[in-house]
Amino acid sequence: MKNLLVPAAVAIGMLFLDVAPSIAQNAPAPPPKDWTTTAGVGFAMTSGNSDTSTFNANYSLTYDPKRRNIVKSDGLYIRGDTEGIRSSDRLAFNVRDEYRLNARAYVFGQNQYLRDVFKEIDYLVAPTGGVGYKLVDTEATRLSVDTGLGVVWEKNPGFDLSTSGAVTMDQKFSHVLSATTTLTQSLGALWKTKDFDDALYQIGAAIAVAISTHTQLKLGALSTYKNKPPTPDIEKNDVSVIVAFVFKN
Repeated sequence: MKNLLVPAAVAIGMLFLDVAPSIAQNAPAPPPKDWTTTAGVGFAMTSGNSDTSTFNANYSLTYDPKRRNIVKSDGLYIRGDTEGIRSSDRLAFNVRDEYRLNARAYVFGQNQYLRDVFKEIDYLVAPTGGVGYKLVDTEATRLSVDTGLGVVWEKNPGFDLSTSGAVTMDQKFSHVLSATTTLTQSLGALWKTKDFDDALYQIGAAIAVAISTHTQLKLGALSTYKNKPPTPDIEKNDVSVIVAFVFKN
């Protein structure tokens, strides 16, 4: 009897090992989320020969009900002080609605806002709309480009509000390097139709490394180039290095 039980137990065990992966594979996957959000904050301080401190806060929000419309928003605030004197103060955010025409092409409407104290921009508001195309769209790699038309209002200290037509171009890239690491890059340009030399360019790159399921450490750089500042003594280009602890849902 014992001689029969041992082979039977082995056979049952092998059957279980064969069936268990099938059960796991057939288990229903969790439903995709409509909302994806991230929020990050970073702080750096040095002391000694010079006392400096920087603070940054950022967010991104995506609403994707897996239909044709996708709504996105992102924002960034940077504040820096050197020897007790403010050395950077910048706030930017964007709201965007994309409508998919097919698997690759889409149309969009968006509204950009920028306030930059040290570029002497009290505010810059640019609602635009246009068309875009996803050059690469895989789970690991995404690359898209788009262009749009609209209006731009810019207010500078000591100057009247200026209004002009606007032409925009945006390019976005992301690539999953590993299960925990993602690389992103972006390029944005805004030209005023009254004077195409009066342009604003923003170039960004970042790498994010997951710490846990819902947290990551992000290191990035952002270059903001204003070709025609309000006054000649303002530097055209500002570069910010951003380190942030990010929470995502």
